[in-house]
Amino acid sequence: MTARAADRARYDRATAHLDAPLAIVDLDAFDANADDLVRRAGGKPIRVASKSVRCRALLERVLAKDGFAGIMSFTLAESLWLARSGFDDVLLAYPSADKAGFAELTSDPKLASAVTVMIDDPAQLRLIDEARDGGREVVRVCLELDTSLKLLGGRVRVGARRSPLHSPVQVADMARFVARRPGFEVVGIMAYEGHVAGVGDSVAGRPLRSRAVRLMQAAARRELAERRGAVVRAVRAVAPGLEFVNGGGTGSVQFTAAEECVTEIGAGSGLYVPRLFDNYTSFSGRPAALFAQPVVRREGLLGVDN
Repeated sequence: MTARAADRARYDRATAHLDAPLAIVDLDAFDANADDLVRRAGGKPIRVASKSVRCRALLERVLAKDGFAGIMSFTLAESLWLARSGFDDVLLAYPSADKAGFAELTSDPKLASAVTVMIDDPAQLRLIDEARDGGREVVRVCLELDTSLKLLGGRVRVGARRSPLHSPVQVADMARFVARRPGFEVVGIMAYEGHVAGVGDSVAGRPLRSRAVRLMQAAARRELAERRGAVVRAVRAVAPGLEFVNGGGTGSVQFTAAEECVTEIGAGSGLYVPRLFDNYTSFSGRPAALFAQPVVRREGLLGVDN
């Protein structure tokens, strides 16, 4: 019996008394995946992406392990909830227009010290100030760097355009704008290279496509490592108190961790190892999150077609 067949038999025994639909998390597999992420991070802390781990108990479990520190959250409302629940280092991964949330953030010292918000446009600072409603707390700001690879003079772009800030000059100018505005402090930089971390490089039955992906990712890693280093140097000249530089994702942990300027890695889905990660050559893991649905019809059963 293969390892996966043995796991399937174990899951069937454990849930035999339950009616589907149901979902389970194999904690042994979850912990093994966490250990592998730590190994690949090479000593740099991993910030857990809560968008991928939608369970507070599991966030607490993984953050209790050596090698993990902090949460990368999905929404401002979630960020505030996590901070109120006792998590003291929450990085909001996306800019927000939640005015009620910003009013709460800027009026509570505990929340303001625990939550860092994402910024990539001056208008977002103005929105926060308009939402303050008397709140005077300093807002911790992280700047997002666009990691997409530009080719042919920018006529071809590979990767999602997550931010308008692409060059060292653009990011430094944004840091300078934040530094000049009272009530804000630049504390971090985030750069998620989804076209490397989130794209499998070994697609079954597609050898040419797989080779093309590997060549693209190698070029993207080289270009981004050089540009990210330049961005960090430019921003530190403006904000010498920069606390962290976040990069990576489950599929690129070991590559991003090798960059000297990166201080922490972002990862979350690698704790569960969904089917997406069957197509990677750089690592393998154990599926840890599974679900079952009831079968209510089998076509053709007992010779009946309908």
